[in-house]
Amino acid sequence: MRQPKLKSKSTVHENVRSAARVIAAQKEASAAELDPVIHERMRLGIISALAVRDALTFSELKRLLEATDGNLSVHARKLEDANYVVCTKSFEGRVPRTEYRITSQGRKALERYLDQMEQIIHQTRGN
Repeated sequence: MRQPKLKSKSTVHENVRSAARVIAAQKEASAAELDPVIHERMRLGIISALAVRDALTFSELKRLLEATDGNLSVHARKLEDANYVVCTKSFEGRVPRTEYRITSQGRKALERYLDQMEQIIHQTRGN
């Protein structure tokens, strides 16, 4: 019976290096996989603020993020369309009140986004 030929140390090391490059490329590709709905600065601000509060009104978000009515409205709508936040409209007396809450889907998307960002930061710093 013929003995299988053993691989040289250099071949083994090259295979390990090659596998490491594939894994690194996969991790680096995660930067391209960031959720574009959350990645935009204003939407990241909205969803982050909602993640630490039960709810925020339109006025509170506007003041907190130093946003214009139109800018906040457009970005909040994008988050609503993605089912990351819900919007409830009501009246307090005669004054309209718009309130936003993060959904469980939005919370999971934010956690996934933050995990990906942490990975990118560790790779960039060489950790």
